[in-house]
Amino acid sequence: MNIKRITFTICLLAGAFLSAPLISSAQHAQAVKATQFTPGTIWADNNGVHINAHGGGLLFDKGKYYWFGEHKIAGGAGNRAMVGVHCYSSKDLYNWKDEGIALPISPDSTNDIAKGCILERPKVVYNKKTKKYVMWFHLELRGQGYKAARTGLATSDKVAGPYTFIKSYRPNAGFMPFYPEGTPDADKVDCANPKNKSEGFFCRDLPGGQMARDMNVFLDDDGKAYHIFSAEENFTVDIAELNDDYTAHTGKFSRVYAGHQTEAPAIFKRNGIYYLIGSGTTGWDPNPARWFTAKSIYGPWTYRGNPCKGAGAEITFGGQSTYVLPIAGKKDAFIFMADKWTPKDAIDGRYLWLPITFKGDDIEINWAEKWDLNVFKK
Repeated sequence: MNIKRITFTICLLAGAFLSAPLISSAQHAQAVKATQFTPGTIWADNNGVHINAHGGGLLFDKGKYYWFGEHKIAGGAGNRAMVGVHCYSSKDLYNWKDEGIALPISPDSTNDIAKGCILERPKVVYNKKTKKYVMWFHLELRGQGYKAARTGLATSDKVAGPYTFIKSYRPNAGFMPFYPEGTPDADKVDCANPKNKSEGFFCRDLPGGQMARDMNVFLDDDGKAYHIFSAEENFTVDIAELNDDYTAHTGKFSRVYAGHQTEAPAIFKRNGIYYLIGSGTTGWDPNPARWFTAKSIYGPWTYRGNPCKGAGAEITFGGQSTYVLPIAGKKDAFIFMADKWTPKDAIDGRYLWLPITFKGDDIEINWAEKWDLNVFKK
């Protein structure tokens, strides 16, 4: 038995608990009996601790929702990965059980996911063929700031982990974009004569693979999975096909809204239409959300403006998109998930979950101090 490994694991789990702020017993009692969402407030788990799963995504598996996100610690150091990816489970979406650290960072300083790296926006999908849970995330190597712009991969036999880190890399090295029918010639890449900054960045990165920063994973109705990520110094979003095991890129991908800086992509599908919500690039500060639609996953995608309405819409109510959650068993029921970042004290980041309203094929996101799942039709 490896005593060092056991000791490290115990210390890691202790740190995971102690680095999160405890709340009062009254708040704890209220939290474990929650029957509604209260965006932007402290959200307690079953231990009375503010949920620590930032930049997260959800997976519905065997009657439960699993929430995976970045575990933060207090202060500015929390903007780097000091613990790993945290997992929580829930049957009702209001009340969450702490399932522990699904993917711990490595104590090995030479490992890609070494303590102090930047590990963001983890997303997990289940592969029915391999019976594996597959996690993708944005990874920046320790000490390099946001230079590496890689995607990371980990897998597990169990939904809550532990996950085993497999590799990190830049996707689609040597592959040119796929152009869906209707793509204007002006939007097609010509590396012999790049037309703009975005295209120049694409051609620069072509041999080694495209930059992969803010990201998401989308599982389509036919079982195909797609990796959606900000590329080309955030001047475009790539939508890239994953292989049948969901563990590698096939080389088929398209570029969305090239030439306009977009990050925080979140994608969903309704009535055969694909929806993509993202944000502009203003660092940790909030900005107007933006949304797009397409009839094919690869596009062409149409820019539709800001989906948020009312007071606070110009800053997405203080948050930034991370995921859109379809509610199991309900039609046309989707939750817009966003993070309210607090970089000076990362652990205090809050969650803004709001219902998406449909008007025909258009969407709106409105602020609500309190709301529950009864806003959706059965």
